[in-house]
Amino acid sequence: MEEMAGCRPAGIILREKDLSDTEYEALARLVMDMCRKNGILCVLHSHVRAACELEAPALHVTLPVLRKIPEHYRRGFTILGASCHSIEDAVEAKQLGCSYVTAGHVFDTDCKKGTPGKGLDFLKQVCKAVDIPVYAIGGISPGNIAEVRAAGAKGACVMSGCMESGDVRAFLNSFGERDA
Repeated sequence: MEEMAGCRPAGIILREKDLSDTEYEALARLVMDMCRKNGILCVLHSHVRAACELEAPALHVTLPVLRKIPEHYRRGFTILGASCHSIEDAVEAKQLGCSYVTAGHVFDTDCKKGTPGKGLDFLKQVCKAVDIPVYAIGGISPGNIAEVRAAGAKGACVMSGCMESGDVRAFLNSFGERDA
């Protein structure tokens, strides 16, 4: 992760669903510090209590979790995002105070084996439906990032490619702009 932070992507979303709240909070402290030192955004994921405890400026959650967060807590985040899988999801996330959404999964991906990607038309429709940044997720690669941007997405989230790459810097640089 340090190597990734040193590449200065637009941000790092700390997604560790298998950790307890206590374990996640300890890791989040380290990652937030590392991101701060590299001048990049750290977005905590799903662990609302830890994000509040750490006074994290940014949080990303699923839409069902977002619905349960009291409004006064939602307003406490400078950046609030939600994972969306339909146009209706994106519109609801915006209404609940999100400053961005992720839309996916756009392309086929090993993370969602057996479930076909929703495609670029889906991404275009989501981008047109909301006036907040939309980030594509799912099967995003240097080979399709131009199409993702042409569909109206501000950028994209990548996971597997970074983790499987032998050279994270070269992999991230192959996307061009740093919205990936």
